[in-house]
Amino acid sequence: MNIEQITQPFIRKFPGDFSGNPMQRNTPKVLFATISPAGFEHPKLITFNQHLSEEIGLGKFEEKDLDFLVGNNLPENIQPYATAYAGHQFGNWAGQLGDGRAILAGQIENKGKKTEIQWKGAGATPYSRHADGRAVLRSSVREYLMSEAMHHLGIPTTRALSLALTGEEVIRDIMYNGNPQLEKGAVVIRTAESFLRFGHFELLSSQKEYKTLQELVDFTIENYFPEIISTGIQRYKDFFQSVCTRTADLAVEWFRVGFVHGVMNTDNMSILGLTIDYGPYSMMDEYDLNFTPNTTDLPGRRYAFGKQGQISQWNLWQLANALYPLIKDEKFLEDTLNNFGTYFWNTHDKMLCKKFGFDTLNKDDEDFFTNWQALMQELQLDYTLFFSRLENLTEDTDLKEYFQDISYTVLGEEYIKKLNDFIRRYHLRLSLNTISREESLEIMKKTNPKFVLRNYLLYECIEEISNGNNSMLKKLTTALENPYKEIYPEFSVKRPDRYNDIAGCSMLSCSS
Repeated sequence: MNIEQITQPFIRKFPGDFSGNPMQRNTPKVLFATISPAGFEHPKLITFNQHLSEEIGLGKFEEKDLDFLVGNNLPENIQPYATAYAGHQFGNWAGQLGDGRAILAGQIENKGKKTEIQWKGAGATPYSRHADGRAVLRSSVREYLMSEAMHHLGIPTTRALSLALTGEEVIRDIMYNGNPQLEKGAVVIRTAESFLRFGHFELLSSQKEYKTLQELVDFTIENYFPEIISTGIQRYKDFFQSVCTRTADLAVEWFRVGFVHGVMNTDNMSILGLTIDYGPYSMMDEYDLNFTPNTTDLPGRRYAFGKQGQISQWNLWQLANALYPLIKDEKFLEDTLNNFGTYFWNTHDKMLCKKFGFDTLNKDDEDFFTNWQALMQELQLDYTLFFSRLENLTEDTDLKEYFQDISYTVLGEEYIKKLNDFIRRYHLRLSLNTISREESLEIMKKTNPKFVLRNYLLYECIEEISNGNNSMLKKLTTALENPYKEIYPEFSVKRPDRYNDIAGCSMLSCSS
């Protein structure tokens, strides 16, 4: 691998703590602290993303590169560092946070494209908040596979380069219920154009470090928002508007595939509109606007599936407050944020049109979608499988037989009547299309995945890897790389009943 090409423009540009001290503490007036990974004597590679490595310019993996993948014996050109940021967690100001389990190696550029490279689980940093900075195999497998799954679904996301065992055991209380257990430690390398978050800007603004805040925004625009060519205050207005648009577009994409992030704190929001920090996430099984996969989010369900647009807007309000010292135009910020909902829901409804195979958004479609949502929730229909069935529906289809095996309840006579009424209405709506049924189906097939990475599949995969078996990992990797095809029909089924109450199959905690 070409790790000698890794550079570190961020730590050359901004104020930092170069002491290398891993003690957890506040680091005021700086954006990062240099730190060394813990080092692991007996690492073992589980999987390596060769295609991604070549795409970003690192090249082919060789056995000697295993050291780099876990942060061992680093060359002189790499000065690892962790960044400081702040944030609102579950609606409350949390103050200084930072990369508690993540350590940055730096940036590599290939064919004009910049990519940051980051270890997750390689040891403690000043921002670990009394934790050890390690990660367990369970969370590392989930991050590796789901970030790659989202990429192949066509959704903006961080990506995963490698997954390796550290040879250590880490103690974790998976459900925060007083039952800690030893688990296998692991390190995942994740990549992104940038890992900058809302929280980086919140930190500087909260500390009244306005000069550094302006430098950070300018740095971000110059490197990641080339479309912004304005100057002065307008430059910062255009930046905020672009972040709002990217954030809305991302949340709509989550709705398209049924992804629930689970912990949309402002420190988990990418300034580039990427899906970032794969913790207690879930792909939705039965359709439920109130579903949250995060036990820490109960009972309020702040980060439930149906609230992700609303929370995106709330988080953008916090970013607006942070950027106000640069923009200094309260009305602009208020108007931009008040328009967010209009843009979001219009984009959302156009997305739903594609899922149903409609060529345009009609004036009565909002009512159609509302009725559909109520039907899905009442009949507990599987979100992904419902649209697969809709594509193959014919006039002669026995609805009870056809939809029962994708429902998480018994479809009695009353439910079948409601389903029949909806299908009739759907066909009437399809008749308003100005495109052929074949063209309509093509739109649906490009929009609706046949495979999504469900939590119970991840649970099974983690169990197998823990026992030294990587066969399911390979199958899932093939499936997630081809989500709009049904390569493995056994994966395109609803969650089996036996997994309903198993931790990690539907509900998770924020624990690593």
